Amino acid sequence: MPDPRFFSSAGPFTVSQLLKFADVEIAEGHSSQRLVSDVAPLDVAKSDDLSFLDNPLYIENFSKSLAGVCIVHPDRVNEAPDGMSLLLTNEPYLAYAKIASAFYPDAGSLSGRENSEFIDPSASIGTNASISPGVVIGGRAEIGANCKIGPNSVIGEGVIIGDECQIGPSVSVEYSIIGAGVRLFAGARIGEAGFGFASGVDGHVTVPQLGRVIIGNGTEVGANSTIDRGSAGDTIIGRGCRIDNLVQIGHNVILGDGCIVVAQVGISGSTQLDDYVIVGGQVGIAGHLKIGKGVQIAAQSGVMNSLPETGKYAGSPAVPMRQWINQAAMLRTMGRKKVRKDG
Repeated sequence: MPDPRFFSSAGPFTVSQLLKFADVEIAEGHSSQRLVSDVAPLDVAKSDDLSFLDNPLYIENFSKSLAGVCIVHPDRVNEAPDGMSLLLTNEPYLAYAKIASAFYPDAGSLSGRENSEFIDPSASIGTNASISPGVVIGGRAEIGANCKIGPNSVIGEGVIIGDECQIGPSVSVEYSIIGAGVRLFAGARIGEAGFGFASGVDGHVTVPQLGRVIIGNGTEVGANSTIDRGSAGDTIIGRGCRIDNLVQIGHNVILGDGCIVVAQVGISGSTQLDDYVIVGGQVGIAGHLKIGKGVQIAAQSGVMNSLPETGKYAGSPAVPMRQWINQAAMLRTMGRKKVRKDG
């Protein structure tokens, strides 16, 4: 559910009003006067929230959800829990994008500032904090004790930064809650909007990104790395992680404690890494996957399926390391035979 520290809802709306925002129909026998207060993911939605089901991976969450209203494909009507009002469409994600935009028309916009070195008087600055020239700190932001913030960095409205943090030059932090002892190197971008849109016949509709970034104590984020805020839930980085330079972490990704992510890795949205996972350089990880505790992934691998078992993996698609070594040896042998034959 969107954090009111960062996002202001235009709701509540009745279901009949929601019908005007998107191309949806209310299921037969369901009330159009039901009041909807907010939007939320299926697994945390309450009786006055609206959610949606688009990806079949989340059917179980849908069948157990407490959401009062849900946007679904007509084929899923019989799988809905009792008491849930259904809005029907062939394109649930696109409809959600339009309705969420009505709830949060200004999500992601920054307040205008006349003075680039302005620190909002409502911001809380801890004892012995060092604020360099050119820093912007938004309203209601909280900066912990003994923090150091480098030149020209931007700390957005409502952001919380714990004690003993070091923020490098030209860093931006929005929609985030940062633990103690965290270090963000130069140019890191924390809490920007994730890559979320729904496509229809009239083009692409951007989905409001209404989550946060939560970073645990003692984590380091390298230069020019980006961590997108969640689309509805939160993007969560565990304690003591080490994230190298030029890493991209998509919305709703969850990293456990002690993970190591090397340079130029890309982790797609909603993928979960358990504790102490190590990801080599230039690895690409697809979305909605689960990587088990202690898994190690070799450089330049392409992870297209979940890797639930602890072990070492390599290749594209990634397979257990020994299997990849055998495959590579086989290809090398085949190549040598062909060279001798052609010669």
